[in-house]
Amino acid sequence: MGLAVMTLVGLIATGSAAVGGALALINTAIGLTLYVIYERVWAGISWGRNG
Repeated sequence: MGLAVMTLVGLIATGSAAVGGALALINTAIGLTLYVIYERVWAGISWGRNG
C-alpha cells in the first residue's frame, strides 16, 4: 500500500509514473535500511534491562 501511495505522490509531483515508482522504491529501501540499523543499535543498548 505504501509503495502505491508513494508512486502516486511521485506521479503527481513529477508527472512520470516511472520516476514516481523509482522514488517509492528508493524511499522503501532507505526506510528498511535505517530500520535495520536502528534495531541493531537499540538491541545493543542495555538501559533499563535486568540481567
